[in-house]
Amino acid sequence: MIEKELTIKNRAGIHARPAALIVQIANKFNSQIYFEKDSERINGKSIMGIITLGAGYNTKLKVIAEGTDEEEAVNTIAKLFENRFEEE
Repeated sequence: MIEKELTIKNRAGIHARPAALIVQIANKFNSQIYFEKDSERINGKSIMGIITLGAGYNTKLKVIAEGTDEEEAVNTIAKLFENRFEEE
């Protein structure tokens, strides 16, 4: 299991488009992927779960992956966050 803390850097936070990108990327991996905000944990392959986190600008999330390609999954998702979901 690998986990990493991420910060949302795009001004609009996670809305429908970034959530769709996250799910699209997460579904490329065999590993189970989760996001945690405060004490809430959601499935990283669920668009509704991601949207319901209500994660805005500067929110800190933890991404957790467990499986055969967990390291690649976390690194790829972290890169998406660093690139501000290709919005800015």
